[in-house]
Amino acid sequence: MTSRNDIERLFKAHYAKMHRLAVALLHDEDLACDIVHDVFAALLSGDMRVAALADADITLAGGYLLKAVRNRCLNHIRDCEIHQRIANRYFLDNEEYDTEDWPDDETIARIYALIKSDISSQARKVMELRFSEGMPFARIAAAMGISETAVYRHLSHALTVIRQKLNENEQ
Repeated sequence: MTSRNDIERLFKAHYAKMHRLAVALLHDEDLACDIVHDVFAALLSGDMRVAALADADITLAGGYLLKAVRNRCLNHIRDCEIHQRIANRYFLDNEEYDTEDWPDDETIARIYALIKSDISSQARKVMELRFSEGMPFARIAAAMGISETAVYRHLSHALTVIRQKLNENEQ
């Protein structure tokens, strides 16, 4: 097990490089600090299996830590892109969408009826996990044994169908 002193030594030797890499990838100083600190917190808590780092050459350990930071930054970017695509597609792109104009009980009942009748069972399950359970895309994908892209597509299709059916009823 890597000791606290070993981790402190790694921190002093590699923090600046790790932080520069995170800033270069994220373009956000505070978020970069958070990600680098998360890597070291994972080392301290034992979440990262790094027993070899204590005995390893400090340069090899630095490469490992830089990869850990890079991977966490890329995961963060991916997660933000997924959420941003959903927000853009369903809310921000829609000029008719008004945050003050929330659906009434009748509209909500029609939405639930549409979900039961016009949405596939798999898309219905994705919607339930996302909107009722509040699960992120990655956990939905893992729970259902599908990719995150498939989760996005199911949500996209379901919301498109619901939006079309509601617009048909309004006209």
